[in-house]
Amino acid sequence: MKPAPRVWLTVVALAAALAGCQSPSADAAPFDVVEATIPEMRAAMESGRLTSRQLVMEHLARIARYEWQLNAAVSINPNALEEAEALDAERAAGNVRGPLHGIPVALKDNIHTTHIPTTGGSLAFEGYYPPYEATLTANLREAGAIIIAKAGLTEFANFMAGPPNQMPGNYNALTGYGLNPYDPRRDPREDRDDGRPALSTGGSSSGIGTATSFWAANVGTDTGGSIISPSNANMLVGIRPTMARVSRWGVAPVTLDHDMAGPMARTVTDAAIMLGAMEGAEPDPNDAATGRCEAPPGRDYTPFLNADGLEGARIGIPRAFYHEPVDVGGRSIGGLGEEAAALMAEAVAVLEAEGAVVVDPAEIPSFVDPDPDGNFNTWSLCIGGHQAKGADEGCSVNFKYGMKRDFDAWLASLGPSAPVTTLTELREWNLAHRDAGSMKYEQSRYDISDEMDVEADRARNAADMAKDSLLSQARGIDAVLAEYELDAIFTPGSRGAGLAARARYPHIVVPFGFVANAPTPPFPEGFDARPAPFGVGFTGTACSEPRLIELAYAFEQATLRRVAPEGFRMSRGRAGAPRSRESTG
Repeated sequence: MKPAPRVWLTVVALAAALAGCQSPSADAAPFDVVEATIPEMRAAMESGRLTSRQLVMEHLARIARYEWQLNAAVSINPNALEEAEALDAERAAGNVRGPLHGIPVALKDNIHTTHIPTTGGSLAFEGYYPPYEATLTANLREAGAIIIAKAGLTEFANFMAGPPNQMPGNYNALTGYGLNPYDPRRDPREDRDDGRPALSTGGSSSGIGTATSFWAANVGTDTGGSIISPSNANMLVGIRPTMARVSRWGVAPVTLDHDMAGPMARTVTDAAIMLGAMEGAEPDPNDAATGRCEAPPGRDYTPFLNADGLEGARIGIPRAFYHEPVDVGGRSIGGLGEEAAALMAEAVAVLEAEGAVVVDPAEIPSFVDPDPDGNFNTWSLCIGGHQAKGADEGCSVNFKYGMKRDFDAWLASLGPSAPVTTLTELREWNLAHRDAGSMKYEQSRYDISDEMDVEADRARNAADMAKDSLLSQARGIDAVLAEYELDAIFTPGSRGAGLAARARYPHIVVPFGFVANAPTPPFPEGFDARPAPFGVGFTGTACSEPRLIELAYAFEQATLRRVAPEGFRMSRGRAGAPRSRESTG
């Protein structure tokens, strides 16, 4: 199945323009964008070997060649080449905006861009141009980045359809399903053969295009794990920052109590550069919470790229739930399979070999509490159709309450241009356009959100948020860090995403290996499922991104485990070649 024509025709038109474009001189070695880092791209432009226009052309050529297999984008910037030419002219005149000058990146399609549609993947918002840019978009463009595309997503950040008819990750009504480049096939199992991927793409953000070098990096958004999970699933580095380190203004919300935007990239270096460009130099008057963390000097995180950063670091290994099952109220929760456990043992050995002081175990109090009322892992979110009013005791209402409160406020900020003015109107629009495919998986999360009363349910939301903070912060991350005097805790795969998101604290995932893709029920006989990427995560307390970047970079440079997806290498140079430790100069 090809991606939606609106994407494909734009890609073809842009790719066709390449034929008449000026190429590098015959004597110049071609620049291979596959797995190229932002510093490598920047150095090539600084040396005159490469222009931004050529760089954009190379990425557009990859999109034109492979997009039909992956469905990574919702839309392509039709003016990307013209923007690159303007940035080349600035560079020639001696004006270089920063480390992203002329670099193509993508944004999740719930982040406002006024020059490319912002749709959330919803049919109701098809072709919609918002009246203002997201602050993070403006910051990236001011830093010289070219927004080459809007990346795919689960429709409106996966708060449309939950149980009993769960929307698959990276599905939206506009473009269908995104596929994982590490196994870009569709699920053949009965009752799952609706086009969804055989290998999960992770959360509601898409890392597909970054993994396959369609662009240098992308920005995702994370309410409960949708930066960390897709980064883990696509062998990327993902950073979920501290709540409001990056402005949320101009990002379609689920709940502003937990929503956060962050970078997804192929290396820690690229993710650190992206984070600095996304962060504002000053607090954003449209997002009062942005004054919480102080930005590093010049918003530059690269001084923390220290290959010896693990030397003397105190890293905790929480075993309960993350590695070993824990009994809570007669239920066994968590634990790792053999392959993942072996990888984690190897990863812990790397920490020790790099000079870290490993505290093992370093248990999180709210994870080992045998009382279900005091255990984080039994304090779930009310996100299913079965958790409507009257059936939502024992779970946090924050996501469904915040969706009603913040989504309606976001729609109001769009003014008269908005296709709908309330969540109620969006639900009604979807019902009226069901035959056009507006709600393939229904809209149970919209339904349970829309019944919330912002005033009458305010106290319930506040109480649930207080319990969230108690279990994830005071008896969670802060407790374990303080008890063992830790710099960070170290967790397998994307499992640390939920705790960090509920605490609103930073988390970084780094690629490390592969595990079997062996779902239940199993794939049919003869379907040779390729393995799934598997990373490791570092979690710290509020505003600890500089230290976490240092730890993650040191681990990455000691291991260098990222592997480009096979079949998408189209290399004219060194694609797939092993890398040495990077210079941070």
